[in-house]
Amino acid sequence: MLTRRHFVITSAAATAATALFSSPSLAQDAVDLDLDVIRPEPEGPNPWGLHPRFMPTRVTHNPGLTPGDIHVDPVAKYLYHIQDDGTAMRYGVAVGRSGLQSPGTYTIRRKVEWPSWRPTDAMIAREPHIYEQYADGVEGGPESPLGARALYLYVGNRDTYLRIHGTPQPWSIGTSASSGCVRMVNDHVIQLYENVPTGTQVTLHAPNYAI
Repeated sequence: MLTRRHFVITSAAATAATALFSSPSLAQDAVDLDLDVIRPEPEGPNPWGLHPRFMPTRVTHNPGLTPGDIHVDPVAKYLYHIQDDGTAMRYGVAVGRSGLQSPGTYTIRRKVEWPSWRPTDAMIAREPHIYEQYADGVEGGPESPLGARALYLYVGNRDTYLRIHGTPQPWSIGTSASSGCVRMVNDHVIQLYENVPTGTQVTLHAPNYAI
């Protein structure tokens, strides 16, 4: 069972987190997550106006996590791609709204550039005023809800219809806004896409961090 205690923070890391984040509540997010930021300046330009904590950042992690795996924290709204040197790349994400999250362990079986999109039947039935107009699907491109790249999450050979994908709505990063998928800024999902092969394991954590 993987719990939030698999990530350990020191008092020095807590101090660094407080220095990094301008708001006490955001600093506490970092402390609770138990990750030590080792590159305090976010990587790359920020034309989207994201809070700095949602920009790609390299952090250390506690031993015991498998290199190559992806972990998604629905509380702090972070995705971690575990590296083989004791670090992880951390990205800000948007996650599923309350009641629409699907915690569990999945495998990436498919990767698509500029994917087309169609809402699921369940999405149309639940919110027809939003999704019925898209019942015939949306072609891939800058306006597609799946953005520039999509990583398709499976359980065995079954497509779960959950995705890690880009978005034309970067302002949603850091919120609970989706129907269960994990959204990333297009530039960030392109970066992740290039470094994640099919067969990668993805853990979508429950809000209480116990799966």
